[in-house]
Amino acid sequence: MSGERVPDGKERQDGRGETEEERADRKWQELVQEIRVVQTGVQILFGFLLTVVFTPIFQRLDQTDKAIYIVTVILGSLATGALVAPVAFHRIVTGRRIKPETVTWASRLTFVGIVLLLATLITALFLILRTATHDGFVPYLVAGVLAWYLLCWFVLPLWARTRYTADSVDDAA
Repeated sequence: MSGERVPDGKERQDGRGETEEERADRKWQELVQEIRVVQTGVQILFGFLLTVVFTPIFQRLDQTDKAIYIVTVILGSLATGALVAPVAFHRIVTGRRIKPETVTWASRLTFVGIVLLLATLITALFLILRTATHDGFVPYLVAGVLAWYLLCWFVLPLWARTRYTADSVDDAA
């Protein structure tokens, strides 16, 4: 779609009548709101995971469960890092007039954080159910929960994206 000229001489980049800078500002605000939602959950989960090692039951876990716990804590730490990264990124590049690029990188980091959060939730669920039940059915139950997350977080949004958007699509932010 060819853009229209606005009074300052800059070309509008989309059907909203926004300049590239206005679009970047809007997308940044939307991304910050999304990060606030997911960041709170991942930080609470990560904080809880950090305390588990200091409980008496942790000492009774077998080596396999301790290894699953360590993987879960590392995944939680990586998720936290990826979801906090857009703030650090923005802080370091503020004033450099690269807001569109900042939004793109922050969006990528947020997506990575969401994938890492998914992995953290699945490994934590696996460890908890394995410890609580010692049942051979646990992997199947966790696989079902994973399928649910994948459906809600990725399949449905991708389906809606292809079903309801035109060929000329706004870049993912």
